[in-house]
Amino acid sequence: MNDPWSSGNAYEKFMGRWSFLVAQDVLKWLAIPPGLNWLDVGCGTGSITRLILETQKPAKIISIDSSEEFISYSKKKLNTPVVQFDIGTAESLNIDSGSIDAVVSGFVLNFIPDPEIAIREMIRVTNPGGKMGIFLWDYSEGLQMLRYFWNAAVEMNNKAKVLDEDFIFPICKKGELDLLFRKAGLIEVEEIPIEINTYFKDFNDYWEPFLGNVGPAPVYAMSLDPEKRKKLEIKVRNSLPVNKDGSISITARAWAVKGTV
Repeated sequence: MNDPWSSGNAYEKFMGRWSFLVAQDVLKWLAIPPGLNWLDVGCGTGSITRLILETQKPAKIISIDSSEEFISYSKKKLNTPVVQFDIGTAESLNIDSGSIDAVVSGFVLNFIPDPEIAIREMIRVTNPGGKMGIFLWDYSEGLQMLRYFWNAAVEMNNKAKVLDEDFIFPICKKGELDLLFRKAGLIEVEEIPIEINTYFKDFNDYWEPFLGNVGPAPVYAMSLDPEKRKKLEIKVRNSLPVNKDGSISITARAWAVKGTV
């Protein structure tokens, strides 16, 4: 299969537009004062970085991602001396210890082989009293746009179950982020669900992002031959709740945790 994180535009159409809405609520919940140094771990297409810049009045933002394509995309979209985009990994941050006031990481930790190492690195670079916030999609029942897809895919081929994010990302469930923060020694730990509405103007608006080869579900869809992919499309279409005007309005839930170093 192709690299699932190689297109910024495809990611924005698929998940970026919904991730941004969750990030808005998370930043309000974190309530970080202005004028501080931020770190965005796994910045992807830079949408959360841009939101921090627009709403938090930061002194500086360091934004890292392991995808060279995403970093290139982000630099083109957001060119300001306040933001520094770097290629890097969460498990080995090339950042001085205690130099960051606020760390955020959105929808990334589940893709990291050892989340505990990543959290320890985030703690290392954060000064004492600094804040950390991490948020992930609830792939079990909370992220309905993917649930309808995978339910149909598994019904067609039970082997697809091992590719379902609900199966491969057990960290994305209630209480898991809270547990990781407490084990790492963070204090004032709090975990909450954040739910948004994902609105699609019609079925094509829902389905076309699954053909973009970005993320496990689109990569699986594009791995099918055209006939099987069409059958999957029809099965998903028939399972979705469609409004009288042809639009689709379903919910998406994420789990967010915050703590103090």
